[in-house]
Amino acid sequence: MFGVGSKSVRGKIVLITGAARGIGAGVAKDLARRGAKLALVGLEADELARVAAECGPDAGAWEADVTRWADLERAVAAAVERFGRIDVVLANAGIAATGFTRSIDRAAFERVIEVDLLGVWRTMRVTLPHLVEAKGYALLVSSAAAIVHIPGNAAYSAAKAGVEAFGNSLRAEVKHLGVDVGVAHPTWIATDMVNDADAHPVFGGLRRSTKGIAGRTYPLSVAVDLISAGIAARARVVHVPRWVGFAKLIRALLPRAVERQARTIVPAADEAVLKDIAERGEVESSLVGPGGRAAARSRDAL
Repeated sequence: MFGVGSKSVRGKIVLITGAARGIGAGVAKDLARRGAKLALVGLEADELARVAAECGPDAGAWEADVTRWADLERAVAAAVERFGRIDVVLANAGIAATGFTRSIDRAAFERVIEVDLLGVWRTMRVTLPHLVEAKGYALLVSSAAAIVHIPGNAAYSAAKAGVEAFGNSLRAEVKHLGVDVGVAHPTWIATDMVNDADAHPVFGGLRRSTKGIAGRTYPLSVAVDLISAGIAARARVVHVPRWVGFAKLIRALLPRAVERQARTIVPAADEAVLKDIAERGEVESSLVGPGGRAAARSRDAL
């Protein structure tokens, strides 16, 4: 049993969604080195299998779309059948779409909400009975975007703010059952999703115009180290990096600061986005990263 106060993941069964790439894959490999057994869930079956192989014989992979109840129920049942229980859930699956609200592809905007927020809710609903039985721990991946709401990122900010609120409510609901809940807030981490967003002909430059630490991209290892440590400690919050916690303390002041900066950069970007959409289409202009495109393919396959 994954007891309260435990600082080790050795022998623990950890289920990770969105495990094919980025933070999910990185944390999976790190926890495998620490002796955990991994149930990896996500799209991109070939990538998922590759990560599982790197994690060693105590890892299994199950392809599933976190927006589909049947997929999640099948994957979780298979993981429990193999490992006997689930001690930890890292609800990490997430995608992003760039675009201003008046011109972003409608389906791309809604898919972000479906994956990043409703996917977390569905993951927790399906796995929670197992966490109650194990008196386990769940870490829900929100974002610094839940705190700092920049233009062109409305869908992602809304979804990740929802994850934070959901996690806070869930924590109070299940504490008496012996289940601990944490919320992780990574800022810009060098993953395929962020790197692809930075390559966007409009929003890449818009993002790079952000000054100071909030505009910096951090190595994947920063997120992996802090999230893995948070899982081992059953942390209430994980800030990636730690300055994100300070941003929470002044979040009431941040919208006005963002608005002031936006006045100088958004008008030209708005025109540039309309031109990009005219040249490449709404979908191509909006989608970010291979994970986002896999999520779109999964949606289209319905």
